[in-house]
Amino acid sequence: MIEKLRDITMIEELLKYDTDLFLFLNNLGSEPWDLLWVIITNKLTFIPLYAFMLFLVYKNYGLKGMFVIMVSATLMITFADQLANLFKHGFQRPRPCREEDLQGLMRFVVERCGRYGYFSGHAVNSMATAVFLGLVLKNKYYNLIFILLFWAFIVGYSRIYVGVHYPLDVLTGFVFGGLIGFMFYKFQEFLQRRFIV
Repeated sequence: MIEKLRDITMIEELLKYDTDLFLFLNNLGSEPWDLLWVIITNKLTFIPLYAFMLFLVYKNYGLKGMFVIMVSATLMITFADQLANLFKHGFQRPRPCREEDLQGLMRFVVERCGRYGYFSGHAVNSMATAVFLGLVLKNKYYNLIFILLFWAFIVGYSRIYVGVHYPLDVLTGFVFGGLIGFMFYKFQEFLQRRFIV
């Protein structure tokens, strides 16, 4: 019983630190920068990036190889999305924009605020995509993975900036995204060996 109370106290303390860090990072924002971060946090913003990555994949793997990578990436994003949804509905941690106690202390700069936030779908998907594509293209474009990781971190921070996720939501999304990206990279390697090479 005492150990359970200790665990609950540790979790409450962690969530308090998470809230404090959220308020610090969220309040770094200012009105002149809001539109930029709203654009960054929009999923449709990066369609040109995905199209360019698809071109690089086609250039290096051909049509059949590109098809295998596209199937793997589609399965990866579906898996990551569903895992994030499972966690959100399992933990049911309200997003900061849903917390009445934070309303006068935080900045909320987007129109919508979902119900639960742990963990961030944007963070898991951007990190999974960065790791997956960075590894897929590492032989020809060695530094690409670092650019994609930087992009994933910017997308993750955008979720804190606009007020819809805590840092722990984003960090957990990054960890799962990295693991999922690596796992599906290995999966596509297996498919390439089995069906293409």
